Amino acid sequence: MLLEIIVLDAADARAAAAGGADRVELVADMAADGLSPDPATVAAVLAAVSIPVRVMLRTAPGFAADVPSLRTTLRELRAAGAAEFVLGFLDAGGNVDGATLDALLDGFPWTFHRAVDHAADRAAAWRALAGRPGLTSVLTAGGPSGMGEGLPVLLAEAPAHGPLMLAGGGLRESYLHPLTTAGVRAFHSGRAVRPGGRWAAPVSPDLVRRLRYAVGPATPSTLPSGS
Repeated sequence: MLLEIIVLDAADARAAAAGGADRVELVADMAADGLSPDPATVAAVLAAVSIPVRVMLRTAPGFAADVPSLRTTLRELRAAGAAEFVLGFLDAGGNVDGATLDALLDGFPWTFHRAVDHAADRAAAWRALAGRPGLTSVLTAGGPSGMGEGLPVLLAEAPAHGPLMLAGGGLRESYLHPLTTAGVRAFHSGRAVRPGGRWAAPVSPDLVRRLRYAVGPATPSTLPSGS
């Protein structure tokens, strides 16, 4: 089982690793649902932990792409040491923006983030992502409002997409059993591992440890390639 934790800085990353996280997703500005961090933060987090660090590639709120800005940011993040990324964009029709993905992807392991939950056609979005080089995870809550409403969608999709599915967006311990039974093997958490569920509070190793215990142990055979 893979457990990924959202972190904002090196202290968060150390706490996540101490609690048993397998991987962290490094972002900035959660008020905007997560944007790219600055290169100095990337370097500090990479120096702080030995577990994989996936860095958000997103320069503005929403799911539209400014390709020149994204290319510049990608170069800066890679220069700081980032080697794995989280990204995802939709075109004006609400479809996976394959042209932007083609313009940015360059052989690194990556996650397609919750843009899939805002796509005009989820089934078409999954088809558009199938087979893309380097893709190891699709972060989804089953719908735009979170897992509270999207859980039935995740359970229905898991038989076909379980190996790629990274379940996150309002994850609760009570969701773990049905999701793992359905075939989901990767989980993502942010607020739930911070005291009071506040982004201003630091990641708690004890809360990560509790979630790690609930999710189950990581085993090499269940970790997606690139992790």
